[in-house]
Amino acid sequence: MKSPYVTKDNDSVSDDVVWHDSTVTHEQRAKQKQQTPVVLWFTGLSGSGKSTVANAVESKLLSLGKHSYLLDGDNVRHGLNKDLSFSDTDRIENIRRIGEVAKLFVDSGIIVLTAFISPFIADREQARALLSAGEFLEVFIDTPLSVCEQRDPKGLYQKARSGEIKNFTGIDSKYETPLNAEIHIETEGKSIETCAEAVINRLAKLGYI
Repeated sequence: MKSPYVTKDNDSVSDDVVWHDSTVTHEQRAKQKQQTPVVLWFTGLSGSGKSTVANAVESKLLSLGKHSYLLDGDNVRHGLNKDLSFSDTDRIENIRRIGEVAKLFVDSGIIVLTAFISPFIADREQARALLSAGEFLEVFIDTPLSVCEQRDPKGLYQKARSGEIKNFTGIDSKYETPLNAEIHIETEGKSIETCAEAVINRLAKLGYI
């Protein structure tokens, strides 16, 4: 695993902070759990189905005897990232922190699923760069904006259109579509079960499960 950690401004941490190597290794933790640790980075517009599909995938992983944990965007903003707004700058910091947390989960031998809009390609690539080759899979939950607005499960698009919410992805803040996602799921007209099964099948094909 790469170290040391960097600050929000990409400066190295103080020389007084020294990386501590654990006696138990990443490889030993993965071997104990009999699985290949990886980050499944779910990205897509609000209302695309990221969290719902990720939840369904985690349930399937559990049924297969895999050790996993889901980091959901809303849940993380209730604690770890509750000090952050939805400005572009804070969105970048939000994803940076999640990348670091996901890295720790992978080091523990876990399959970690993250469900965040994570709208910017550079930020998703920064998260990927924290991990070793093969430890990060981008999962693009591809749902047209019109469908997301029609679903609007939290009423957020309506508020964004009326100006009650600023910097809303897809409305007045851009979403940069993944260019080469390892897993690409088009959700329109498909059930959650079908989408989740497609993710599991892709993981199996890639040799992760």
